[in-house]
Amino acid sequence: MSNVARLRHALPLGQDINVAVSYLDKAIADAVDAAKEAGLPQGLIVGLLHGHAHAQTHQMVTE
Repeated sequence: MSNVARLRHALPLGQDINVAVSYLDKAIADAVDAAKEAGLPQGLIVGLLHGHAHAQTHQMVTE
């Protein structure tokens, strides 16, 4: 997803954070590509991603 603009945090982020974000971004993109190649419907892929995002947001808010 190299065509995605990165938003900058108010404070400078460490290089280790930038590397971790890049790895996470690539892993998600690779997983989506693999799911598409396996023939999963796009709506199912989007629904799964949305569900995980919702669950992680809930976890962050309630901790």
